[in-house]
Amino acid sequence: MRARRESLFHLLEPLLAHVEHPARYLDHEWGSVQEQDGPFHLCMVYADVYEVGQPNLGVAILYNQVNAQEGMSCERCYLPWKDMAALMRENEVPLLSLESASPLASFDAIGFTLAHELIATNVLETLDLAGIALTSAERDEDDPIILAGGPSAWNCEPLAPVFDAVLLGDGEESIVEACACIRDARARGLTRLETLRRLARVPGTYVPSLYDVVVDESTTRWGRAVPRAGEDVPEVVLKRCVNDFAATPAVAQRIVPYMGIVQDRLSVEVLRGCARGCRFCQAGMTYRPVRERPADQVVRCSVEGLLASGHNEISLTSLSTTDHSQCAQILNRMNSELEGKGIRVSIPSQRLDSFGVEMAAAVAGGKRGGLTFAPEAGSQRLRDVINKNVTEQDLEAAARNAFEAGWRRMKLYFMMGLPTETDEDVVGIARMAKHVLEIGREVVGRGPKSGVSVSISVAVLVPKAFTPFQWCGQLDPDEVRRRQQLLLSEIRDRAIRVSYHDASVSLVEGALSKMGRAGFSLVRRAWELGCSFDAWTSEFRFDLWERAAAECGLDLADVACEHFPLAAALPWDHTSPGVSKGYLQREWLRAAEGVTTPDCTRDTCADCGVCPALRVHNVIQGVRS
Repeated sequence: MRARRESLFHLLEPLLAHVEHPARYLDHEWGSVQEQDGPFHLCMVYADVYEVGQPNLGVAILYNQVNAQEGMSCERCYLPWKDMAALMRENEVPLLSLESASPLASFDAIGFTLAHELIATNVLETLDLAGIALTSAERDEDDPIILAGGPSAWNCEPLAPVFDAVLLGDGEESIVEACACIRDARARGLTRLETLRRLARVPGTYVPSLYDVVVDESTTRWGRAVPRAGEDVPEVVLKRCVNDFAATPAVAQRIVPYMGIVQDRLSVEVLRGCARGCRFCQAGMTYRPVRERPADQVVRCSVEGLLASGHNEISLTSLSTTDHSQCAQILNRMNSELEGKGIRVSIPSQRLDSFGVEMAAAVAGGKRGGLTFAPEAGSQRLRDVINKNVTEQDLEAAARNAFEAGWRRMKLYFMMGLPTETDEDVVGIARMAKHVLEIGREVVGRGPKSGVSVSISVAVLVPKAFTPFQWCGQLDPDEVRRRQQLLLSEIRDRAIRVSYHDASVSLVEGALSKMGRAGFSLVRRAWELGCSFDAWTSEFRFDLWERAAAECGLDLADVACEHFPLAAALPWDHTSPGVSKGYLQREWLRAAEGVTTPDCTRDTCADCGVCPALRVHNVIQGVRS
């Protein structure tokens, strides 16, 4: 029987004195919804600690959408840190929602945001703490319906046995429709299976239990999901897409936390989607088309959001904020509106050109801290392979403009392990960093007090589903380490700082990105051995992941580094973000030839397939700068 909905905070409260950061578990933050009227109750879960999950924009959007519906309520839950989890198990306290301290098992539905692959073991930890069976097949009729969505839902197969349904694409409309479907099914007394069949009819909803995995000569070793015999479900589940982006609320974050969080500022989503076409970028492919929010709405809602929240910083968020056609207008108007109020405006991403520097200057005011650019590769040849569409001259001009405008610190993002990468490309990363440092010293001076420095951060490419690189294998971890040492050997100037990703962490992420449904055995075994909070450097246990893989008859490097045949059916082919497989195959072949593809919002249509498949189009508010 489902747990009774009642506040159990009196059971949790005695534990607060014995854990780190007890504010993680306190309810009634300013701006949260307190009147939780039914009859339908959803709990949105971000399976990490409060300070990481609370600022998540996706959770905030869905929280507001559901609570705006009559007869529906939405609460939140975050995964307790290990000290609290141990005490809860010891004292038999189940996992509780934040707003009403009700057991998660008492909700009609629970929604997980899959922010990244390494959250997988945290999902299992959350369900176990809640006393809910880990897989859909193990759950009773009265258990909550377990939903999922988010950026990493595009290959959810390693977690597919966990979820009753996965919502693909924009969630503003689909979350409400899914909740209404579950509510109505429960009101009619339908069985769990009948409820899932009805959910599968909600556009953009994938119900894993209604699909079988077939492995044959046309597939990789992970097989492909096909509709189960007798089930009326689509062969390919197409994502949902909000066409009228301007009709959605510009400010989703209305809750003011009691404690410091990782992004303690007001976020306003100024545009959704990106058409730059970087071939490594999953978000750039899966969030298409580009939909800009009007400048008037951005400015008005930003000011209103600041007044309601009391934040002293606002972030204009998107995949590429300075690509907004009215970016300059928005920033100039916001600077005028906020002048003298002590509020900082930030943009999380700058274009690597003079306009990007100009916009960064517009938000920096008199402060010139660090400026970040992402060349991604150390040579023009390799930037053409990944379709970065920026040149050495772009970087030189941007760096010079930045140093002349008063910046003293520059951060450059690169990737290692890109297709066709050679040692010369790795050395090119060091060469580029040295060149940028030299430009800074030319402009500012060479004295020890000039303050000029360059930081380079080098990630390992993890090939992701629905990108042109989905067919390629990840770089072997030993080779990653060799190339990292090669890079370090080329950097001798103390004014250049180097950081890079742990090859073992990237390997686990790569394996989870490649696997099909059979990969669930690896995730479950890793969790059983004690893996959780794998995205935290202090908590990641590669030895346990290796042991889990060995017990499942797998080798992590063999999985992550496997190349898939171009014609093979892939483990995620039964879902679609609208980008056609033919387009991705063409882009993979163009990458091999070093041929670039232009941004369709600035040039001709690239025939990616999104607009006709989804019956949508790019929405550009002004003239591209």
